[in-house]
Amino acid sequence: MDGIDPSREPLAARQRIGALTDGMGNYPRLTAREHWRYFGRLHGLGQAEIDRRIASLIELFDLGSIADRPVGGFSQGERMKAALGRAIVHYPDNVLLDEPGNGLDVLSARTLHTALTGFRDAGKCVILSTHLMAEVAAICDHVVMVARGRVVAEGAPASLIATTGAANLEGAFVALTA
Repeated sequence: MDGIDPSREPLAARQRIGALTDGMGNYPRLTAREHWRYFGRLHGLGQAEIDRRIASLIELFDLGSIADRPVGGFSQGERMKAALGRAIVHYPDNVLLDEPGNGLDVLSARTLHTALTGFRDAGKCVILSTHLMAEVAAICDHVVMVARGRVVAEGAPASLIATTGAANLEGAFVALTA
């Protein structure tokens, strides 16, 4: 991965990945700030850099009023924001996200799209697993559609839409998987 053999250099490989699984993995008694500090340290960031990244994440996810509260009391969307921040605190070259839009309100979903588009535009690899085709169309350059455990189509969103004659990517997905 990125020229690194994960079997020989597992820590170096892990530092290049930011991952968010469907279970989120938040520690209920830690605050968002504590999560991000902890994971920043795990990724080898210095304290000054961690502080800068935390300030940026608080602003990005609009968590200033609750950043120092335990995440166990957060709403679903707030917990997702804390988990997303944990996945990207070290600004990794590769971001793997499973259903990152779950529980996000409209404004938070827009913030997520902006952040992921920024990662993509900075040349980072963003792998997104989601059922939300509008999210895919807004963020992804290349789409792999899977149905019943098999790849049924892949390509640029516009190409998949044109191939099926659908009005949008959701329609293309339905046409290609029906």
